[in-house]
Amino acid sequence: MTTTILKAQGLGKRYGRRWALTDCTLDIPAGHVVGLVGPNGAGKTTLLKLACGQLAPTAGSIEVLGGTPGSSTAQLARVGFVAQNTPTYAGLTIADHLKLGAKLNPGWDDTLARERIARLRLDPTQRAGKLSGGQRAQLALTLGVAKRPELLILDEPVAALDPLARREFLQGLMEAAVEQELSVVLSSHLVSDLERACDYLIVLVDSRVRVAGEVDELLATHHRLTGPRRDPARLPADQHVITASHTDRQTTLLVRTDAPIHDPSWTVSQISLEDLVLAYMHEPADTGHRPVLEVQR
Repeated sequence: MTTTILKAQGLGKRYGRRWALTDCTLDIPAGHVVGLVGPNGAGKTTLLKLACGQLAPTAGSIEVLGGTPGSSTAQLARVGFVAQNTPTYAGLTIADHLKLGAKLNPGWDDTLARERIARLRLDPTQRAGKLSGGQRAQLALTLGVAKRPELLILDEPVAALDPLARREFLQGLMEAAVEQELSVVLSSHLVSDLERACDYLIVLVDSRVRVAGEVDELLATHHRLTGPRRDPARLPADQHVITASHTDRQTTLLVRTDAPIHDPSWTVSQISLEDLVLAYMHEPADTGHRPVLEVQR
């Protein structure tokens, strides 16, 4: 059984003179719903297109499920992809889409596809162009899961949906991941979606992995410290400062550590996933304590 679903080493992609992705190194373990988050221009979409074989690397290497993305029909069949605009064919009916999926995918599960369409109360005779945004997204997800992939990649699939449609889509995604034992990589700007659906987090900034690991572990090892103003460089060596802010009398730090914090001058509080994501999306504080950004397994 594959234990690593995606492995990149020094991965880069250039369009003309512009690098959309540079020096990206990543190792994603199997069996997770992975949230990929980062600012615009961080390289998320480029990375996902490289992973599903739509693009070829300019530099470095990438392996998906132990093989080269897009290298064969068998490799393509192992990976499902739902693009940002959840593409469907406006002139085709839902039933037409399922027939097309059956023709294009050797492992197509027609029973799963039809049962899912029925459960969503979608009319198979309705044309995709007449569906709501949420319904089109659900159709795209159905096409992705019915090919029975080992890895499902989704690039901002709910960005344009209203809150109810987003919730329904993510619920369907989580059900499919459990029922089919899928590994999932989901990119999103919406941290609330990541909190709801993902158990593994990757923050990508300027093509580099700032932090990666299981969400529960990341939240358990990051803390907000508030206390009298002091120089963060004087903290113990095992307390890695991610961000620091100061007033005349007070210092507030976000630190990463596996050890208990015993200093009584600090007030220690838990952080949210949004706090963690925003901290790593900013430049690291110039404190002398740089964060350790090893991929957690």
